[in-house]
Amino acid sequence: MAVYKDGTKWRVVFRYTNWQGERKQTSKRGFETKREAVAWEYEEMLKVDAKLDMTFESFYAIYEKDRLKRVRENTWETKKHIIETKILPFFKDRPIAEIEAKDVIAWQNELLAFRYENGKGYSPSYLRTIHAQLSAIFNHAVRFYHLQRNPAKLAGCVGIVEHKEMLFWTQEEYLQFSEAMMEKPLSYYAFEILYWCGLRVGELLALTPADFDFEKKTLTINKSYQRLKGKDIITPPKTPKSNRVITMSDFLSEEMEDYLSMLYDVQPNERIFPVTKSYLHYEMERGCNETGVKHIRVHDLRHSHISLLIELGFSALAIAERVGHESIDITYHYAHLFPTKQTEMALKLDGERVKKMEKVKES
Repeated sequence: MAVYKDGTKWRVVFRYTNWQGERKQTSKRGFETKREAVAWEYEEMLKVDAKLDMTFESFYAIYEKDRLKRVRENTWETKKHIIETKILPFFKDRPIAEIEAKDVIAWQNELLAFRYENGKGYSPSYLRTIHAQLSAIFNHAVRFYHLQRNPAKLAGCVGIVEHKEMLFWTQEEYLQFSEAMMEKPLSYYAFEILYWCGLRVGELLALTPADFDFEKKTLTINKSYQRLKGKDIITPPKTPKSNRVITMSDFLSEEMEDYLSMLYDVQPNERIFPVTKSYLHYEMERGCNETGVKHIRVHDLRHSHISLLIELGFSALAIAERVGHESIDITYHYAHLFPTKQTEMALKLDGERVKKMEKVKES
C-alpha cells in the first residue's frame, strides 16, 4: 500500500491478495488531499477483508459484484437506478454496521415527504419497492458478511402493494382491433401471436424463424428481447418455466407461415419482429383510436389470452403451462376476471339441490 504525491494531487496504489490467492493491485489518483487518499485506501482494505466498518457505499460495491451475474440485466438496471437515486444519497457515507432502525425511519420520512412538481408523491407500491431494495442489501450483509441485524426489517415496511386493475379484451374486441392492424403485416402478425398465444412482449420480440415448427404447429419460447442502453439484448426468459413449447391453432400456424414467407432473406436466427416495445405501444394506441375499442396495455393481451382460456373451460394447471407461469398460484390471480362464473355455479348448485330434494321426497 502506498500514498504519495502525484504532481499537485495525491495517488494511492493498493495491493492485496484475492480469494484465489492471486496478488492484485488497484490504484486511484486525483485526490485533493492526503487525508482523502488515505480514506479511500482504508475503504478498499475494508472491502477486501469484508469488514463491516466500511461505508454503505463500499458495501453496495460488494453487493453489486455478488449479485450482478445472478439476475437478468434489465432487472439489475432497475435495481441499480433505485439504489443510486433513492438509497445511496442518504446512506452512502454511513458505516453499514452503524445504521440503525431510526436512521431507516428518517429515510422513509424523506421519501414520504417527496413531491413532484405536480404535487404528487411516490406511489405506495413504488415506496414499497424502494424499501424492499434497501432491505435486500441489508439481508445480504446479514447472510454472508456477519451483519448482526437488518435495520430496514426492524423499521418496518413503508408503502403497500397496489393491485392494478387487470384489463383485457374479449375475443370480439380483439377481432375488431385486429382489423385496423391488417394494413401493416408486421403489426398484425405480432398482435396475433400476443393474443392467441399469450406471450410476454419480450418473448415475442425475440422470436426467430427457427422457433417455428410448422409440421408440428408448435412455437418454442426460449429467449427474451430487451433494449438496454441503446443495445439489443437477448436474454433467457423471465423464469425457468417460461421455457416452453406452445401448440398453435391451425389458422395461426398458417398465418405465421405466410408471414415468414413475406420476409426477404430472413435468417433462421434473425428476429422476425425487429421493433421495440414502444413501437407496439404506439400501434396499439393507433388501433384503439381507429376502432373505438377500450384502451389497454400491450401486456394486457397476455391477460386477454388467459381470460379467453378460462372462459373456454381450461384448467389453471393447463393455462399455467401454456403461458409459462412459474407457479399455478399466479394463474389463480385471474379468477376474478369472470364474476359471472359465481352466478353460474350458484344456479347449478340450486339445480342439483332441487334434484336431490325431489329424489328424497320420492323415496
